[in-house]
Amino acid sequence: MERSSSSGDELRASLEARRDLGPEYEDSLVEGFLEKMDREIDKRVDDRLAARKESPAVRPSVDAGQRLALAIVSLATGIPATIGLAFSGLGDSILAFILVLVWVGIISVNMSFALARRRQG
Repeated sequence: MERSSSSGDELRASLEARRDLGPEYEDSLVEGFLEKMDREIDKRVDDRLAARKESPAVRPSVDAGQRLALAIVSLATGIPATIGLAFSGLGDSILAFILVLVWVGIISVNMSFALARRRQG
């Protein structure tokens, strides 16, 4: 974090004033310095909050989790369906047609999800 030179200047000025005025003014000098530092901290926090409001909301963890869940569901659906159909004893042409339908459906769902996410972002 970058320190401002005004903070150092304020501290030096307070110490110099304490030397000039004596220890009886120490409490009021310290309070004045702390009030200035509080205002500086508040200003920095406000600046950071304003910068966060200006930046677009990013939710990579939610999107990544949804993509992972869709990938798992796609594989958990497609692989058993392929294995089950392969051992079903259906004719080659019917088997090929059903497998193509299953995988085209899975690919379509994945592509629509990806395109919808791309449009939102």
